[in-house]
Amino acid sequence: MIFLRKILFPFAILYGFITSIRNWCYDSGIFKADVFDIPIIAVGNLSVGGTGKTPQIEYLIRLLQDSFQVATLSRGYKRKSKGFLLASKKDTPETLGDEPFQIYQKFPKIQVAVDANRKNGIENLLAQKNKPTVILLDDAFQHRKVKAGLYILLTAYDDLYVDDYLLPTGNLREARSGAKRAHVVVVTKCPPTISKEEMLQLQLKLRLNKSQELYFSTIAYDDSVYSEELTLKVAAIENEPKVLLTGIAKPASFYHYLKKENDIVLTFPDHHHFSSTDIAEIKSKVQNKIIITTEKDFVRLSGMLPKEQLFYLPIKSSFVGNGDDFDSTIFNLLNK
Repeated sequence: MIFLRKILFPFAILYGFITSIRNWCYDSGIFKADVFDIPIIAVGNLSVGGTGKTPQIEYLIRLLQDSFQVATLSRGYKRKSKGFLLASKKDTPETLGDEPFQIYQKFPKIQVAVDANRKNGIENLLAQKNKPTVILLDDAFQHRKVKAGLYILLTAYDDLYVDDYLLPTGNLREARSGAKRAHVVVVTKCPPTISKEEMLQLQLKLRLNKSQELYFSTIAYDDSVYSEELTLKVAAIENEPKVLLTGIAKPASFYHYLKKENDIVLTFPDHHHFSSTDIAEIKSKVQNKIIITTEKDFVRLSGMLPKEQLFYLPIKSSFVGNGDDFDSTIFNLLNK
């Protein structure tokens, strides 16, 4: 696989040329971006998946939902519906996509919408009777047809965009220079014990502009797992044989937190739609063991596996160091 990616390097150069021309057209005003008279915060990355966008969106929701009418808007990756859709009780992970459905279930006070056409999605949200006062655009750093008021760029601690290459040789959707559009850069999935010296080293490595703000965050795992009816402490079950099941981009940290010697690990592709064949295979391996999965996978697997066996492990994004400054940056934007 690595060899194949290396021989495809000429295509990465071509891909980079095309995306650079597109960005230049927007930067120079040849392509016009729509601007809306409402605070819009875009969260995204330069790479393909695995930077922790959903935990960051959830952090923003918790920060803002008591003071503003918040709406989230994403394309609803791999959903089976089309066009604009505002989440309601009749929706499922298939109609919304797994991540928007997860957010809809966790945050009943906000509006959750999906639309591949972000302009159309924003216009539909603003046409609602109870229209939002702030919109969070999920995975929209490359969606330049709409101009956001604040761009938050995420890059994973162990997979920085400055160490990566363009598709198909690497995992970058656009050249590293695209990071210049970000107002805020967050290095995600840092060790909780990251030192100030290492933060400084990473800051020098990223070489941000003086106007850009840099923050560091970590993933905090819950000390309990949850089913539809039960809550179990991780410490109480850590030595019991169990099944760890994921369908996310980078599950290594999830496994590291939970896995013991007797556990079975079942790994599926990111955003995987579980078929009846998949479920039959899982059941044959699980038997009477409990199954622990991610929140994103739990919303897809609920109703397909025995509810008394299926549990999920919640996660949260938390800042290391100057998190209060990040919060102030967000509120300063909105108060303007």
